[in-house]
Amino acid sequence: MAKTVFDVLIDKFEEHIKSHTDFIASGRAEDYSVYKEQCGLIRGLNLALRDVQDLAQNFMDERDD
Repeated sequence: MAKTVFDVLIDKFEEHIKSHTDFIASGRAEDYSVYKEQCGLIRGLNLALRDVQDLAQNFMDERDD
């Protein structure tokens, strides 16, 4: 099955989340402000990811009707 724009966005968001999570887990945050920034980026990416997943599901549901 061909990838949709939703699949591409979901993959990209997941890739970014993993990158920022790995950054924190590896102890590369020099100080607390960098740590907080990375956590904020992860939180924002997770929100965007859920929104795109919801849109994809709504789109697929409408196509099935």
